[in-house]
Order: sequence, then structure tokens, then C-alpha cells
Amino acid sequence: MPVKIRLQRHGSKKRPFYFIVVADARAPRDGKFIQKIGTYNPLTVPASVQLDRQKALDWLHKGAQPTDTVRRILSFKGVLYLKHLLRGVKLGLFDETAAMEKFQKWHSEHEVHLKKRQEDNRKSKYGARRGAAPVRRVERKTEDSAGAEG
Repeated sequence: MPVKIRLQRHGSKKRPFYFIVVADARAPRDGKFIQKIGTYNPLTVPASVQLDRQKALDWLHKGAQPTDTVRRILSFKGVLYLKHLLRGVKLGLFDETAAMEKFQKWHSEHEVHLKKRQEDNRKSKYGARRGAAPVRRVERKTEDSAGAEG
């Protein structure tokens, strides 16, 4: 049975929210699934993703194929990097502690980058609201007031 890791759409019209699920490739998009491994909300900046890293890694080791979007999400969360490191451990290139150390280093750098993106987005939203020049009303002179002055 071919197994895919893919998105299952929820939410209302024009307000998408997705579950990341493991499903049979022949099942419909929003139909029956084997296991839910996370959620994805593309409406936030940056998009918020909750993912059970261990379940995703287990399914990848079992041969489940992620769709293109899910592959990018897994890459963003470091699951594919962790799979790559564990493959190096399996081949004997380095030990598991070195692999986990590399992953923790990458994860901490990634978290710093993510916090910076969130802060920049928050500042730009705040600056757009606060930075706009106030609207001033300009009074126009009428013919009567122009004759009285001159």
C-alpha cells in the first residue's frame, strides 16, 4: 500500500487550515487517513507549524513519501535534516551523539532566525500603522473671504 504524508484541508472558505496526515495514496484528500502527525496554518507570518517530529521521522523511515508542500514543511522543521544525519550514523560516518549535537546546533540557529522573522514582521505591521502621516484638513478660501482680505 503506497503511503503519503500530505495536507488535509480544514477551515472555512478563504481561511485554510491544514492537518498534516499520513494517508493511503489512493484515499481522497480530505478522506480517511492513517495517522495525524501535525498541523499547518499558512495564514500566520511566518506560517505556524506544529509537528510531531518523531512520528514524521518514523513514517519517513517506513517509506512514506511526502508531497511537495509537506516536504518543504518537514525541511523547515528539520525532520529531513535529522533523517540525513541518522543515515550518516547508520553508515558509520559519525556516532549518534555527534549527529544530535549537529541537529541541536542547527535547531538553535533556526529558532533564532524564526524569532527574528517574527519580530521583523511585528515591527513592520506596527510601523505601517504608526508611521502613516496624520491627515490634516486644509480649508479653502472662498470668494467672500478673499474679497474681504484684499
